[in-house]
Amino acid sequence: MAQESTMAAPDALNPSTPNLSWPGDWQFQADSPSDEMVVTADTNIVDPDVYFTNMTPGWHVTMRQPRGIFWHPGSRGEGDYSISSNMFLFDPGTRNEGYGLFLGGSNLADENQEYLYFLLRRSGQFLIKLRNGAETAEVVGWTAHEAINAWTDESEGMIENLFGVQTEGDNISFSINGQTVHSMEKGDLPTDGLVGFRMNHGVNAHISSFDVTPAWAAEAAAE
Repeated sequence: MAQESTMAAPDALNPSTPNLSWPGDWQFQADSPSDEMVVTADTNIVDPDVYFTNMTPGWHVTMRQPRGIFWHPGSRGEGDYSISSNMFLFDPGTRNEGYGLFLGGSNLADENQEYLYFLLRRSGQFLIKLRNGAETAEVVGWTAHEAINAWTDESEGMIENLFGVQTEGDNISFSINGQTVHSMEKGDLPTDGLVGFRMNHGVNAHISSFDVTPAWAAEAAAE
C-alpha cells in the first residue's frame, strides 16, 4: 500500500540512480498483475512486459502487454496545485492506445486503488477517466482537440505533447500544449494524493519533464 511520504520529488535532470537503471523509489502497478510479468530496466532482457528506466532528461517506458501506472512516493498533489509533464510518443504503428498522467492516487498497490487519469492517443484525442478498484468510469470520453499533436504520415519518429492539470478551489482544468481542453467542477473526483504516469499496452514513450507544483509555490516564483 502506498503511504504518504516526505520524500523529495523525482528530478528529471538529476535522477537518484544512474541512467539506464530502474528509477530510484519509483513503483509500478499493472491493471492485471501477474507473477510471470517481467518488469525491468535491464536492456539485456529481451521483450520484457514493461521496460522503465532513467534516461536523462526524464524517463523512458516501453509497454508490451500490460496497462498500468508508475509513481514516486514523493510526487503528491494536495489542495490547489498544478502538474506539468512533457511526453514523447514513439511510432505507435496501428495501435491507438492511451498514455498520460494520473492524479489523486490512493491505495495504488491494493485492490481498492483509486485515481483520476488524463490520457492522449495517437489519433489526437484525450480521455479523462476515474478508476476505483477494478472499476473504471468515463468522466470525458475520447474527444478530439486541435491542441493535441496527433500522429500523422508526416510524423518523424515521434510526437510531443505537454500535459497540464490545474486544481483550484472546486475546479479542475486539463490542458495540452498550453491550451485548455476541458475544465469542470471537481465534485467527488479525487485530486488529493499521488501523481504519476499511466501507460497502456504497446506504448513506447519518453517523459522528459514531470513537475507537481503547489499553487503557493507558483505564486511565490511569479513575484
